[in-house]
Amino acid sequence: MRPLTTTAETDFPPQDEYDLVVIGAGAVGENVADRAVQGGLSVLIVESELVGGECSYWACMPSKALLRAGSVLRAAHAVPGARAAISGGVDPEAVLASRDDIASHWNDAGQVRWLQKTGIALARGHARLDGERRIVITSTEGSTRIVTARHAVAICTGTTAALPPIDGLEAARPWTSREITSTEAVPARLAIIGGGVVGCEMATAFTSLGSAVTLLARSGLLAGVEQFAGEAVAERLRADGAEVLLGTSPERIERRADGTVALTLPSGRVLEADEVVVATGRAPVTGDLGLETIGLEPGSWLEVDDTLRVRGHDWLYGVGDVNHRALLTHQGKYQARAAGDVIAARASGASVDDAPWGAHVATADHDAVPQVTFTSPEVASVGLTAQQAEAKGLRTRVVDYEIGWLAGATVHGDDYRGTARMVVDEDREVIVGFTLVGDDVGELLHAATIAIVGEVPLSRLWHAVPSYPTLSEIWLRLLEGYRRP
Repeated sequence: MRPLTTTAETDFPPQDEYDLVVIGAGAVGENVADRAVQGGLSVLIVESELVGGECSYWACMPSKALLRAGSVLRAAHAVPGARAAISGGVDPEAVLASRDDIASHWNDAGQVRWLQKTGIALARGHARLDGERRIVITSTEGSTRIVTARHAVAICTGTTAALPPIDGLEAARPWTSREITSTEAVPARLAIIGGGVVGCEMATAFTSLGSAVTLLARSGLLAGVEQFAGEAVAERLRADGAEVLLGTSPERIERRADGTVALTLPSGRVLEADEVVVATGRAPVTGDLGLETIGLEPGSWLEVDDTLRVRGHDWLYGVGDVNHRALLTHQGKYQARAAGDVIAARASGASVDDAPWGAHVATADHDAVPQVTFTSPEVASVGLTAQQAEAKGLRTRVVDYEIGWLAGATVHGDDYRGTARMVVDEDREVIVGFTLVGDDVGELLHAATIAIVGEVPLSRLWHAVPSYPTLSEIWLRLLEGYRRP
């Protein structure tokens, strides 16, 4: 693990009581605190690692930095004229150096300056609840401090990698998402266990960086999105030289004396690698928060209502991944805006807008969650899959279109391939699900998100004319397909 560089606490005079105490200073905690301060509350945020959290240093930002060079190089290779100007491949050292810059060299000074400017007090250390609205903070030196929250406590501690029960795995010292995104060198041979977003993105990134990658998944890739998306990612990975093993999981893993890793598969094959990455799921960071002092189970997910308040505790909020509603940074920040605002409203006695789609609720978490997986090809989706819509009892119609048939796709280079799917609720004639698979489709997703959240009738969408020749013309083709008898 890279060394972490933390800066001093904000220089506000320490207090024994604040209106709101936020545990966890990642992107979610920062946004809860910011909105509450804007609402007139005094706020203390407590962090035991780096201010900015997982997304800034070990997830969203460094992982996209690792992926970007390969994506750009692929795009250039696809275009005649640009292709001829390319004489080499991705430069791993330059990519890692760029990643270091984007991750701020694991130094949170900039984030702490933002807290200071915003008016949020920072305490360095580990926070534990000690009964209702009482928090004990233990510093890295071992000293303790007790603070009380007048109105609310928000737990924003996120998740950590969950290790599956594979014989020998823990002793083999596997990498998780943290180690793979912060590595100082590119392993020659890399085994990745898990076919979800982390596994697929890191397989894409390290294949482009020159690793011999083997990706192992218990079923298909990218469960939870349309099946054709995972199939397209598997096909591209194999074409780029990665080995993709579906329907399998190691039975035993061993770290040998020479530092290499041996994975024994159910077939009897022994797969050898220099490093093994586990990307099979996440677990909540709630095991040492003192939840037992308020009648909750340590290590459990926090069950919350749509205002992010923990059920049975009108002063406690669980925001972001820790509530297991939608494990995505942007959804966590969306929840944080609602939570910070509603905490301030309740503290001041203002009215609370907690009706669906109101200012103080996270309604979109249910059926309008957007996500872009930055694999090759990209996978962008929002709302329900066709199967999910059917399971909810909706009477649906599914329209598919090959993105490569668009005029706008031809300028992206030779043999552009991709698929778009629109899932329509026939009774209301609104879109409930949208999926795009193809290079550079991520930027198209927000239009679909707006259509789903706004429940825009297809008859009105027909008048939203896409520019020609762009990939946005996919909207016209899908609507034509829906209209066609």
